[in-house]
Amino acid sequence: MTDCAEPADLLEIALQAADVAVALITQQRPNHLATSTKSSPTDLVTEMDRRAEQLISDVILAARPQDLIRGEEGVAASGESATAPVTWWVDPIDGTTNYVYDHPGYAVSIAAEVDGVTVAGVVADPTHGRTYHARAGGGAWCDETRLSLAEPPDLADALVATGFAYIPERRRAQAKVLARIIDQIRDVRRMGAAALDLCSVAAGRVDAYFEAGLSQWDYAAGSLVAVEAGAVVCSLEGGAVRPGSVLCAHPALAAQLVDLLAEA
Repeated sequence: MTDCAEPADLLEIALQAADVAVALITQQRPNHLATSTKSSPTDLVTEMDRRAEQLISDVILAARPQDLIRGEEGVAASGESATAPVTWWVDPIDGTTNYVYDHPGYAVSIAAEVDGVTVAGVVADPTHGRTYHARAGGGAWCDETRLSLAEPPDLADALVATGFAYIPERRRAQAKVLARIIDQIRDVRRMGAAALDLCSVAAGRVDAYFEAGLSQWDYAAGSLVAVEAGAVVCSLEGGAVRPGSVLCAHPALAAQLVDLLAEA
């Protein structure tokens, strides 16, 4: 273990942890997944989520036992938040519902944060065999290919990704917002995994993404990939990104989308 939290070293740990988690959830997936629920009847969790988070935690803590781990399933944590050199944000299976249905659109997401700033992130997409990764100042990558945003279309021609919360009342409100903007953009994609949506902006598979109700483990790694590819990641109101409020787009589109959502 070293207290020197170099982004390149943290990224290597994240890549190793993502690799073993991907192997677990793909190679040891049972034929019949037992599920339980969390915040609502549609908010699923499986034993594979918990096993993957434990495995990721084991890899991280073997290398850096004084670090703090914040995982969606709350399986493991070490260190103290005030003194830990690094905080790790872990979503062992982002897009669990997709995973349960064996539907494309789930990922392993791991980010390392130092002094409140995300400095390394990995989003591994097992379905497509892609691993997105970034470190602060080192660019964004999909495997060995560097990612860089192209010039965006006009907002009216933009393909925009979004997601919905699990609480029924919030879902209804989000659907109303979507109904108000759908005729002012090209179309909408709802894929079901925030980390992959952010990486899709970085890779040019969608032009923008927004969502309310996210936690930091949902967006920490994907946001770094998007930013290092040249995107803006902010809140829905245009300020600093925060839990519950995420918008990602090319700088030329971000302000327009913020305005459009404000009107909606």
